[in-house]
Amino acid sequence: MNKDLDGIQVVTLEQAVAAPYASGKLAQAGARVIKVEREEGDFARKYDNDVKGLSAYFVWLNHGKESVCLNIKDTNDLNILKNIISKSDIFIQNLMPGATERLGIGSSKLRSMYPSIITCDISGYGQDGPYSQMKAYDLLIQAESGLANINGSPDQPGRVGVSVCDIAAGMTSYQAILQALIGRIKTGSGRGIEVSLFHSLADWMNVPYLQNFYGNREIKRAGLHHVTIAPYGVYECKNSEQVLISIQNEREWKFLCLDVLQKPELVSDEKYNSNTKRVNNRLELDKEINNSFGKFERRIIIDKLKNANIAYGQLSSVEDLAKHPQSIFVKVSTSEGEIKLLSPGAIVSGENLNFGSVPFLGEHTENIKREFK
Repeated sequence: MNKDLDGIQVVTLEQAVAAPYASGKLAQAGARVIKVEREEGDFARKYDNDVKGLSAYFVWLNHGKESVCLNIKDTNDLNILKNIISKSDIFIQNLMPGATERLGIGSSKLRSMYPSIITCDISGYGQDGPYSQMKAYDLLIQAESGLANINGSPDQPGRVGVSVCDIAAGMTSYQAILQALIGRIKTGSGRGIEVSLFHSLADWMNVPYLQNFYGNREIKRAGLHHVTIAPYGVYECKNSEQVLISIQNEREWKFLCLDVLQKPELVSDEKYNSNTKRVNNRLELDKEINNSFGKFERRIIIDKLKNANIAYGQLSSVEDLAKHPQSIFVKVSTSEGEIKLLSPGAIVSGENLNFGSVPFLGEHTENIKREFK
């Protein structure tokens, strides 16, 4: 991969997903990432043992990093950490708010000592406020942010099936750190960044918030249907095969009615002649579509959708994803042998994807202690 961040050193006190996601992206971009772990290691190492005995979470988020075990409550080890920080460009941590201040390595103090350093403090709810000391994990934030309440089936709220709050915080941290690096080129000064799982996901919740607060709209769970666009969701073909379709404008609605449903009368029907009306009459509309689709096998419906240039998708399993013709994989070395990861979402033209290996616990402890003693 392109080593755009070659020469940038990152030190990170991290656990779980959000901070490791951000530092992992920096490692992929060529930065040296020194991951400080307790003797028992990042607890994400033990979430599961599905990848040749290693944790799927840890393998995904920590390739290309150096692992050093330090007991930061021990004076000697804390001094090692302080020496690493003093020579680093970026310091990332997701301990409980106030913990780094008590250790004498709070972000404000570090930036006063090293004006060019970029600090990133990641927490559950923010560094201040009534919830700042609450423990916060992904599902809890999905619930607190309102996400779980608009997700799931019409009858019951549900969890998004991946750690979306952690990932949102990791993505937010990564982009803010990259922006800070650009700012440092211009000013020579570092920057203090605060990111929380709650606020990262709350930002993603702006559309339902705006619709509810300003539009007085009750946001209802719609299962595998879009809440505010119709038809946009899953429909049943012959033999109970399912296909998803998405209609984004009136032109597409017309093509669906004429070329796929073969019901021209629906185009101007007063119940369906705008998106708002289609949403309000979704149950009747879904019945019309299911009745039409149910007469044909899915492959025939897909051919009709293709010919009408209507967006569609099939309801894939994780097994289907592994075999999907668009999936791209990256090889990663681990202590237990080579494995394949699904590639990052951004592919740089002409770039060969080549990630660093996944460190075993404390793999680099002796070398780093000698380097930064």
